[in-house]
Amino acid sequence: MDKPNARRVNKVAMPTMGGLAIFLAFNLTNFFLLKSQYPQKQMWLLFLAELVVIFTGVVDDLIELKPAQKMLGIFLAALVVYFAAGVRMTTLTLPFVGTVNLGLLSFPVTILWILAITNAVNLIDGLDGLATGVSIIALFTSALTGYFFLNVTNVYISIMIFNLIAALAGFLPYNFNPAKIYLGDTGSLFIGFMMAIFSLSGLKNATFITLIIPVVIMGVPITDTVYAILRRKLNNRPISQADKHHLHHRLIQMGLSHRQTVLVIYGIALIFSLIAFLYPFSSLLGSFLLTLATLVGLEIFVELIGLVGDDRQPLLNLIKRLALGFKSDKNKKNTSNKK
Repeated sequence: MDKPNARRVNKVAMPTMGGLAIFLAFNLTNFFLLKSQYPQKQMWLLFLAELVVIFTGVVDDLIELKPAQKMLGIFLAALVVYFAAGVRMTTLTLPFVGTVNLGLLSFPVTILWILAITNAVNLIDGLDGLATGVSIIALFTSALTGYFFLNVTNVYISIMIFNLIAALAGFLPYNFNPAKIYLGDTGSLFIGFMMAIFSLSGLKNATFITLIIPVVIMGVPITDTVYAILRRKLNNRPISQADKHHLHHRLIQMGLSHRQTVLVIYGIALIFSLIAFLYPFSSLLGSFLLTLATLVGLEIFVELIGLVGDDRQPLLNLIKRLALGFKSDKNKKNTSNKK
């Protein structure tokens, strides 16, 4: 049971570990649909890695592991994926540089990617239906962009993604506000782990475009995680220390209801997905400008809602100074013309 406390938003104890149902539905469907297509050895090794993640989540839901202990479990699962299943990023093609063989860097880059995405999804699981809905949007976009634009030719990857979407869609009515059951860390860690694995299937030989698209698709959890780290560093707090200043907390503190907050964040996830669809049709310059515009717009939004802190608005303050300077110059010019 997930009991209320100072950091949680639920008012009553709530059944948790709903992620077990998602895990079972996803894997039963995979084995039924893909038993003749998916490489059997890789399927079983991936299943083994999933079991490590599920075990970590169940233990965390029961006795609440320390962040380092939780990440150790994900790290062990990532090792299985990297060394046994062979899911890894090996090369990177950069503009003006060409193809770079990652070599020994393949290991830390792949492991860090899995840890980062898994933890990011885990962090946004703070409201009824939030992580479930955002994950559905991100996974649907990943399936479409991967199949049509990123040359992920293995059809079984798309099938697996849609199997997970179906499992999440079946769970969402019971998880949406007012929830009857929570994902628990069992669910959020599993979903994040699978999203990381799926995205790596399109990043084996990464280019600038194939690298940026999954990052944009998972913009909501990545943004929340990056700014949580920045916020805690600026406030001289441990990075692993939980707080009530995540994206969903800030929106609720601004006056939105629980359900409104979730729907707003769904909308933000959809915007990120639409931006991701623009990259395959953009030139190198267009991709650069699109990325720049996305980052500027994101920073303005973050400062407006005070995700880092109400008094930390460097970009907004710069815009205000430039606007005041422009207005002052215009007034001086008008005064000079009158004379």
